[in-house]
Amino acid sequence: MNELIRYLLENMYIDFQGDLTVDSVRGFLKDDNSKEAKALLARIVKEKGVDDMLITLADCLKDSLEDGIDEGVVKEQLASYAES
Repeated sequence: MNELIRYLLENMYIDFQGDLTVDSVRGFLKDDNSKEAKALLARIVKEKGVDDMLITLADCLKDSLEDGIDEGVVKEQLASYAES
């Protein structure tokens, strides 16, 4: 059973539903003047879209499945993505 669980955790796939665009991210961040929000917006504008951000975020969040994914974990991963 443990081997099956490890296999399932290692091969779990995280995806995001909905239509997220640079403009919708701008809308979500419009009232946020934090350094992290500005860096994230600059990064997705530079990348000309959110696809790379979503792929990277999903991949990084997979590592947090055992401990749990919450707002703090997502914020930390987005900040890390923006700074990389």
